[in-house]
Amino acid sequence: MNELLLIIYCALLGSGVGFLAGLLGIGGGLVIVPILSIILLHLAILPPEQVVIVAIATSLASILFTSTSSAIAHHKNGNVPWSLAPWIMTGVALGALISGFLTALLPGNVVRIIFAVSVTLIAFKMFYSSTQKETTTTRNMPNNFVLTFLTTITGGLSAMIGIGGGALLVPLLTFFSLDMKKAIGCASACGIVIALFGSIGYVSSGISYLSITDGFAGFVYLPALLGIVCTSWFTAPLGAKATNYLPVPIIKKIFSALLLAMATNMVLS
Repeated sequence: MNELLLIIYCALLGSGVGFLAGLLGIGGGLVIVPILSIILLHLAILPPEQVVIVAIATSLASILFTSTSSAIAHHKNGNVPWSLAPWIMTGVALGALISGFLTALLPGNVVRIIFAVSVTLIAFKMFYSSTQKETTTTRNMPNNFVLTFLTTITGGLSAMIGIGGGALLVPLLTFFSLDMKKAIGCASACGIVIALFGSIGYVSSGISYLSITDGFAGFVYLPALLGIVCTSWFTAPLGAKATNYLPVPIIKKIFSALLLAMATNMVLS
């Protein structure tokens, strides 16, 4: 009965997450991690000390599907800058793979604090930028090796807190004067890479802790993954389509409001 309720809850969660992933290029992890943590605690699926890392791992695994759906839609709309994407993807893949192994070695409370602090900083940065007037200042994109180094850091932190990378990549790319819509499209494509390599790390490091007979692939909880993906795959393209109709300032305000809400929720919990 608990598993059925969990799948229903996760399907509802996935429908909203998919739309936000397509709209904002965030992969949905900022929403999935805190809400899935609450669901797992409410249904007593796991001991409390394992809840956050399982939520993060499951979030990353779901982002693999959600970001794929979102990236396909953004590609069709011409919003993925493929000249930059390979260098960015190389960096986030390396960072995510390393992070997936390292996070399993940290205590659950430490992971939760890292999540809360990271999202709070991201939230304030996005809120500040959303209140500033548009300027004509342009900054050149760094060379490919520097870009790869910067995205290795963002990919590692993204995987550590279970997000697709948009919350970090979008501000980074727009700082270097990349168009907001293209930054979101690039973040969606890179979310696939972060999710893939991050999930490999979480599955490999979690095998000795949780059993496949209980529904776990490493730290990934498969029933929750099924519930999220069965709806998010279909709602992500709707969000991606909405990106072409919403003006950039509104997209930034939605982004910042979402981050602030999720950061507050995780701190209070």
